[in-house]
Amino acid sequence: MYRLTTRTRAGTATEIAVLVLVLAGLALPAVTPRGVIQDLFFILTMLTLAQIWNLLAGYGGLVSVGQQAFVGIGAYAMFAGVILLGWNPVAAILLGGLAALTLAVPTAFFAFRLQGAYFAIGTWVIAEVTRLLIAQWKALGGGTGTSLPREATSNIMGTDAIRALFGVREAAARDILAYWLALALVVVVTGCIYWLLRSRLGLALAAVRDNVEAAQAVGVDVGRLKWAVFLIAAAATGLTGALIFVQTARISPEAAFAVTDWTAYVIFIVVIGGIGTIEGPIVGVLVFFALRSALADYGSWYLMTLGLAAIAVMLFAPKGLWGLISARTGLHLFPVRRRLAGPKIEGGN
Repeated sequence: MYRLTTRTRAGTATEIAVLVLVLAGLALPAVTPRGVIQDLFFILTMLTLAQIWNLLAGYGGLVSVGQQAFVGIGAYAMFAGVILLGWNPVAAILLGGLAALTLAVPTAFFAFRLQGAYFAIGTWVIAEVTRLLIAQWKALGGGTGTSLPREATSNIMGTDAIRALFGVREAAARDILAYWLALALVVVVTGCIYWLLRSRLGLALAAVRDNVEAAQAVGVDVGRLKWAVFLIAAAATGLTGALIFVQTARISPEAAFAVTDWTAYVIFIVVIGGIGTIEGPIVGVLVFFALRSALADYGSWYLMTLGLAAIAVMLFAPKGLWGLISARTGLHLFPVRRRLAGPKIEGGN
């Protein structure tokens, strides 16, 4: 009997490799300096944001340049939970996701009435309005921002066990906890996106991206699907933003709602790696981190190099670096395309 499947040998090997890497990642703090853990935290959180934006733009056709709104509101909700409600910072991360989800409802209500470039600009405007409103919140420092209270950072859930396990100081234990949470978040986000794209909803999402009218003609509820993807992406972005600022323990409107840090860099990662693929953001974040590490001390030359790299990739590899690799090798580590598989024939004809 013939059947449709997305499973390949490369995909199975990737699943095994990911499991091994996750287990190794959990044990890594035992043998790795604190600086490396901080670098890995940065890579994992940026990868999470990139996978989320790739879901929106690469698969859903929703090119948002206002994702910093959800990073910022998630971070500020976490700070509000700690400072105003007395919550533990780890538990308050959940408030970040809830706040971002709440903000996404009116954002989608207005932004979905716009198309193309107007949608992108609309999301950015909403993000700027949110930043200006948050800057008036005096209880959380207003325009200058604030820091997590010392008693909160010294009693973060799980840090005592980490200190006892690895024999490290309090600050290093916080970094390890944040790294583990970032590792768990990127695995869950990427895994859920992979599952979604292999499901019937993934087919519907791809149909909406390619041709809205055709998708509607075959019975896809375009409006409901866009709403679902946008809200889920916002909640995940809010959780990520809250986690990032748990690790930094300091917040301000400029930092939390920075379009460069939380949207421009994310778009660069996705575009240079390969939009519309799960592998693309992984390649892109590694390239971005390498350029950042090599050129961060060169001021404006750093940004110019990023821009030139993006232009070069768009000219010579329009589908990104992973698209170029995949086209030449036929390799798909996270296969989502469906193919017809039949029964194996034994004994020749």
